[in-house]
Amino acid sequence: MQNERPDPDQLLAQVKAQEAAAQRGHLRIYFGASAGVGKTYAMLGAARALRNEGKDVVIGVVETHGRKETEALLQGIEILPPAEIEYQGRKLREFDLDAAIRRRPALILVDELAHTNVAGSRHPKRWQDIEELLASGIDVFTTLNVQHLESLNDVVGGITGITVRETVPDTFFDNADEVMLVDIPADDLLARLKAGKVYVPEQVERAARNFFRKGNLMALRELALRRTADRVEDDVQAYRSDQAIERVWKTEASLLCCVGDRSGMD
Repeated sequence: MQNERPDPDQLLAQVKAQEAAAQRGHLRIYFGASAGVGKTYAMLGAARALRNEGKDVVIGVVETHGRKETEALLQGIEILPPAEIEYQGRKLREFDLDAAIRRRPALILVDELAHTNVAGSRHPKRWQDIEELLASGIDVFTTLNVQHLESLNDVVGGITGITVRETVPDTFFDNADEVMLVDIPADDLLARLKAGKVYVPEQVERAARNFFRKGNLMALRELALRRTADRVEDDVQAYRSDQAIERVWKTEASLLCCVGDRSGMD
């Protein structure tokens, strides 16, 4: 009879990994096909609900892009003042990482994960700021569009004809504790654009001519759905491994191959 006792080294490694995870902050990414689908709005709504339950919630940085419905959700939540960094004779405002770590809230909202920090910041990228927050034991909510995933950069460029300069490593996305898909159909998103609920009026016409074409939005939506499904599949496999579930769960399509005994058979 085969020895079914668990490997002690494997168990020890699992316990150490669980202890490290318990000390680390929890990361939730609100993920969507493009700007305007409602990621920041959904993030703020969830944060307000947690604040009402007594959780210590702070806004590190939230970009409302002039959307009144989004701005209304900021009311009553503590907002950290931005840091001012000198760059080429100007003072630019950035997320204040040091202030966030000193304040040490239970949960901090840091919008636009793919943002590039101004030169002179401690980290070149915002996702690196968030990594430091997580390592400090602070929970983080953030947002991300599918075109900013590093592995999809060339694919998105081929669809839209636009090169996306700001990217996030897929490993950072895959290691997030939660990914919340925020999704609406392309026609609904275009209606939001025309109603001025995505960009300020002077940006709407240019966006409609370039990135916000229906074909682009449909393709990006498919990419976001597929990437989320891949992420969920990884979560399922990890759960089965942790729970020692050997039975295969048929969550994907199956392929049946018929092999005949005669050569030349189709």
